[in-house]
Amino acid sequence: MQSGVLRGFVRGVVMLSILVGACNPEANQHDRQKKKKVETLADLGALPLSVTDPHDNPTTPEKVHLGRLLFFDPILSGNRDVACATCHQPEFGYAEFLQTSIGVNGVGSGSRRKFKEPNDIPFTKRNSQSVLNTAFNGITNEGRYSPEKAPMFWDLRAKGLEEQALFPIMTLEEMRGHDFAENEIVDEVVSRLRKVEEYRELFHSAFPGEKEPVSKLNLSKALASFQRTLINPNTRFDQYMRGDSGALSTSEKEGLNLFLSSGCAKCHNGPMLSDFKLHALGAPEADHLTEPDRSIQNDFAFRTPTLRNLRFTAPYMHSGKFTTLKQVMEFYEDIAGNKLRNPHIKPEQIDPLVKEMTVNFKDISRIVEFLNVLSNDDFDKTVPERVPSGLPPGGYLN
Repeated sequence: MQSGVLRGFVRGVVMLSILVGACNPEANQHDRQKKKKVETLADLGALPLSVTDPHDNPTTPEKVHLGRLLFFDPILSGNRDVACATCHQPEFGYAEFLQTSIGVNGVGSGSRRKFKEPNDIPFTKRNSQSVLNTAFNGITNEGRYSPEKAPMFWDLRAKGLEEQALFPIMTLEEMRGHDFAENEIVDEVVSRLRKVEEYRELFHSAFPGEKEPVSKLNLSKALASFQRTLINPNTRFDQYMRGDSGALSTSEKEGLNLFLSSGCAKCHNGPMLSDFKLHALGAPEADHLTEPDRSIQNDFAFRTPTLRNLRFTAPYMHSGKFTTLKQVMEFYEDIAGNKLRNPHIKPEQIDPLVKEMTVNFKDISRIVEFLNVLSNDDFDKTVPERVPSGLPPGGYLN
């Protein structure tokens, strides 16, 4: 009998709660608003003026010099025709002006790049991300980040610039080609480097005291050391975040406020304006892909890209499908309104954070105006006049 009385009491409390809620819709609305977090300026941040090195790879001028030469030297590719710089060119903010890149068996630069004939190499699967500021990947608003664990690539399949450095060399359509297996190409590249006297001397200088400094590990360390110098942490946005209120114009500040109130900073936050997480948004596929890119977990989720240096690094999204920032913002307006652009993804797969966004067409131009203050051209654009292999620096770009 006591249990029956208790059940009746509980039912009464539940019914009373429902009636109170029904009679007080303003309270319900207040609760819903409390659940929706609105980002503020505190969710963003300025970049540090210097980078943190991994404990086992402190930066030295010798490593940086060697890494620069390696970055521009096609000797690292299977056919000796593609360098890291082929798809990460200084004039394009260390990215490339193509939807997705043409690596092995390609010729030309930017929009003029094409495959040589005959060709059996596919396009790379995803848009070439900028190398600029990747030294800060994973940074939080508190300035904390681990260079050894920094998230890399559109699908987060590598951690740290050292681990990332060898992936393109091993990828068929990027640098490897058909002549070498994935597990053979890096050993082949190291063997080639050992045969070049200038490289032997440069590796000995960069890694003194080692019996055989020309190694797979030191190849990755030298490339990472150079890439760690490619930063531009003093944009007008950084100056504003450090306290210079005059660094932004009135309209740019309005764009910043709209960026925050529209919900963009739910994913684009912190000093790099990226949460470095995977999100499924349903961006349309690149024109030339023969099958949809489902990402690493088969869920169409890709890493939030940084918003820094967008002025130099079009086109945008993992597929490179959008050529302007206005098109990107219109895409977000569409998905917030449940209009999907990718027929291969289902509505229930779209990240729930999208539903919290409120991008309005009338605000797009001012948001884009703000996004442009996240760029400046104060970064190292030096291209070596020659590389030790004697091959064309950057690959066959003409």
